[in-house]
Amino acid sequence: MSTLTSQDLNLTSSREAASRFTFSYVWFATTMIVLTGVYLSYRFYQQTYGMSAGLDSTEPIFQEIWMRLFWIQLPVLFGIVAAIQVYLFFTRDRNIEAVTPEEELRRYFYLTMWLVIYTFTFYWIGSFFGEGDGNWHQTVLRDTPITPSHVVLFYACIPMYLMFGIGSFVYAMTRIPAFCKGISLMHVFAVVGPFLILPNLGYNEWGHAYWLTEEIFSHPLHWGFVVLGWNALSIAGVLMQILARMRELLPIVFKAEQA
Repeated sequence: MSTLTSQDLNLTSSREAASRFTFSYVWFATTMIVLTGVYLSYRFYQQTYGMSAGLDSTEPIFQEIWMRLFWIQLPVLFGIVAAIQVYLFFTRDRNIEAVTPEEELRRYFYLTMWLVIYTFTFYWIGSFFGEGDGNWHQTVLRDTPITPSHVVLFYACIPMYLMFGIGSFVYAMTRIPAFCKGISLMHVFAVVGPFLILPNLGYNEWGHAYWLTEEIFSHPLHWGFVVLGWNALSIAGVLMQILARMRELLPIVFKAEQA
């Protein structure tokens, strides 16, 4: 009959402590599923009505199919962005110094989920719909800033990634001690850089209308999108800050659980 060594007992105890430390994936999984459905629905909508109703902005069908979608989604999406930030602020932890190591660790996991969703939303605009926009303008004459491509790319995808980018920043500032005591420069870059793509959009459209430039990816009008989009890479710095603190918290939490 085998006997358990002290090392085996410590390993078993650590596993039991790890199993008792739980956090919910429900909101994370639900959000990812909903977002995937939304993005696929937008792509299906573009595929269905892009060529049949999106080539001439003066036609009544363009107003019905694309401008109606534009005017519905704009207040709805930006309204959700504002509502999330207001909710996070008013439900903030007002006694942040009293947060236990276990609760702090749990909040770091939730912050990581915010950042993963933010990265997921930014991927769609930065690659899939962004590349689609370039293809659209190289194929179809630009007759208005509101195109079937822009309705989704700029006026749907941007507010959706702002929803989670700004949300992650507000969540960290209102619930995690280290982020409450000072501002994470990497977090600022990761959120503010992509946010500034929105005003840069106005400059881009003005430039195309004034100079009548070709839709070339390397054109100076597009440099702002690239540089501001690259700011999202600062999210790696935020993850390093998170991991550094989690490395300190994990032994404390498991030791307390074992006691």
